[in-house]
Amino acid sequence: MLEFFAALFVFVLTHVVPARPGLRRRLVDALGQGTYLALYSVLSLALLAWLISAAARAPEIVLWDKSSWQTVLALIAVPLGLALIFAGLIKPNPLSVSLSTDGYDPARPGLLAITRHPVLWGFSLWGVAHIAVNGDLVGSILFGALTLFALLGTVILDRRKARLMGEAEWRRLAAGTGNLPFAAVVQGGARLSTDQALTDGIVAAVVVSAALLAGGHLWLLGADPLSFWR
Repeated sequence: MLEFFAALFVFVLTHVVPARPGLRRRLVDALGQGTYLALYSVLSLALLAWLISAAARAPEIVLWDKSSWQTVLALIAVPLGLALIFAGLIKPNPLSVSLSTDGYDPARPGLLAITRHPVLWGFSLWGVAHIAVNGDLVGSILFGALTLFALLGTVILDRRKARLMGEAEWRRLAAGTGNLPFAAVVQGGARLSTDQALTDGIVAAVVVSAALLAGGHLWLLGADPLSFWR
């Protein structure tokens, strides 16, 4: 349990400290935008792997019994979350988490018409699904913290980007988008359309989900997503 809390603390720390504008600016100036994002992504994935591995080794304290609906929820929500994560990473997006901030056209938001924070909402879907399907104390703390961290990140990023860009520029770029999924579409400020990032994200999510269900999840994390029916 101690290793789990240590991994959770380090994971949160490495996402809070570099997010400070002054420190982030110095790191980007020293390394370059592309190198910084690549290194930060690798570090984040490595720490996430350690966090999940530590959680798997922690004592199990059951909070509720598992049932088939929880597994079905995870089988639907996780691929959707992965599609948003993959698509969000490759979509040029100056408003949120992305591997590129250049080339975004606010007149054609594409993926961002769904939400301007696809990566963070993707992680939220992934986290909520895993809270339901795990049903234990450590799993609830782990995935609850990651979900809360992602959701708070959407609000924090909106404020930070507006401050850095200036309110007028942020509103220009954010036109046709919303934070809450599909809010901009429902309010009539955007129209759903498929772009290359969304298409590629869906394809990647299908491939990765199939690999995880075929044994990858069991091999990587020691848990079979289909164990309820086996």
